[in-house]
Parts: sequence; structure tokens; C-alpha cells
Amino acid sequence: MPVPNYQTLMAPTLRALRDGQPRSMKEIREQVASEMGITAEDRQEMIKSGISVFDSRTAWAVTYMAQAGLIRRPRRGINQITDRGAQVLREHPDRVDNHVLAHFDEFREFKARARASQSRYQVREGVDEPPSNSDAGASVGEPQEAPRETITAAAEENNAAVASEILNRIRERDPAFLENLVLKVLTAMGYAGAAGSAEHLGKSGDEGLDGVIRQDKLGLDRIYVQAKRYAADRTVGRPDIQGFVGALHGAQADRGVFITTSRFSPDAYSYADKVAARVILIDGPTFASLLVEHNIGAQDSETFVLKRVDEDFFEEV
Repeated sequence: MPVPNYQTLMAPTLRALRDGQPRSMKEIREQVASEMGITAEDRQEMIKSGISVFDSRTAWAVTYMAQAGLIRRPRRGINQITDRGAQVLREHPDRVDNHVLAHFDEFREFKARARASQSRYQVREGVDEPPSNSDAGASVGEPQEAPRETITAAAEENNAAVASEILNRIRERDPAFLENLVLKVLTAMGYAGAAGSAEHLGKSGDEGLDGVIRQDKLGLDRIYVQAKRYAADRTVGRPDIQGFVGALHGAQADRGVFITTSRFSPDAYSYADKVAARVILIDGPTFASLLVEHNIGAQDSETFVLKRVDEDFFEEV
């Protein structure tokens, strides 16, 4: 049989995990293929990048459900159903798709980060990977965007998924890992300059400052950093920013970057805007996007070249 699209593979994938045991992607693929009657010959179908269509679509089914909190990844390459996933499977035993996932805030936030509108949750048949390019009111298979727009949206959605996974991995590491990672990304962004340096301060006596970027050899220009590794549902409020500003004052500094793996409250942003020191707040999704942009914890996977007509060629005599 033709390999179904990734949404059709969601429910079978959850069923492969329904007993609560952690499983590798290989084990999941074998169970899904057996249940759906997908033959070895069917699994030989490849997309142009050389990846199996079935493998690609199963991976996207897992990725999307992980974004919605239906699947967790307790360690590298291993997937496990969550309580939410088990409940969704009970309520939707026959089909789980993006319309179902859209009930969860985490998935809607993921789609927003990928710059995908709410009207694009229906995927057209035959697409090897997301995002969708059919509006909710359009017939399945009817393209609603130009190819260049589709490719751009696909890249954005893929990178958003990678960023989300990186953020989850960071939350599982110790605070020192995040503190060093923050310095690494700020250096990659050019804040250390050609002659500057970055130093990790996250130890006893650091006065609440986790690192410093010295932008010149003498250290006259300094940017101090504080990094907080919090769960996704934790909000960093005004008191945390007040403490950071106090630490900056103690270090006789007037610039700082506060990065968290969670989010900031409106009061935190308001306070940061009003203080004399220049304080930049970077929340978890923004931080993860910067990591992807600068290939820290991420790497380039595939490159696609778009062709256009060479008008000059046809103007030659």
C-alpha cells in the first residue's frame, strides 16, 4: 500500500507505545508497519534526499505528538507515551491528527513559532514532511501557496521543531551546562568581538552573575549574564529581574542579559524596560531559536537549490 501521510501514522504510533514502555524509533516503525500492512517494498520508497518516505513520515508523527505533549523522550532516540497521550488515544482511538493536537497550548505555541496560521492544520496527501499547504476550507491536495512559500514554511517549521527539542534537552541538563551555553551563543553572535573573551562565573561568590562577556582586552566593556534553567510552566517574574539588576549594580555594570528556559511575566519585561541599566530578557523559545540559527546543538541537514530562468541568457545575441 502507499505510505500514508504523517497524520495518518499518528494513531498507530501511539498504539505502538500504548503499554507505556520506552521504545526506539526502529521498534515503533516495525510495529506501525506491521499494523498497517506496509510492506518492505513500500518502505523502499525514498524522497529525493535519500531518506525513506515511511521513516520520514513516522519521525514527523512522533515529532508533532511530542510537541503536543503526547510523547516524551526520556533519553536519546527513545520515545514513551505520556498520560496525555494515553488519554488522547482513548478519546480518539481511530485517528489522531493536527486538529486533535491543536487542543493543546504547547502545540499551538509550536505552530506559532513556525509562523504557521491556525488555518493550516490540514496536510495534503503525498507530502513527505510538514508543514501543510492546504487551508482548512480547501480540498485535500489543492495547493494554496507558491512552491517557494511552501519550502520556506517547511524550513521554518522544521527548525521550530528542532529548537523545541533542543530546549527540552537543555532543561534536562544541570544549570552549569546552560550557563556555559549562554556564553557560547553570545560569543557566536559576535558580542565578544575580535579581542574579547567570555568567562563562566557560576560558582560560589559570583553574586548572582553566571558569566561575563568582556568585549575588549582591558575589560572596559562588559556584559554580564544570568541564566535560569526552569521548567516550561515556570514564569520568571519581576523579583528575579530586580535581583539581577542589583547584582549588576554590585559589579558596577550597566549591561546584562537574562536568559531563561521558560518565560518572563509582563511585569518582568516592564521593569527591565524602566531600569537605568540596559537589561535584555531572552525567553526559552527565543534562546532555542538563536541556538539553531548559529548551529549550536544543531547542524545543517539538507540543502535545497531553487532554480530560476536566466533572463540574461536569452538576451544574448
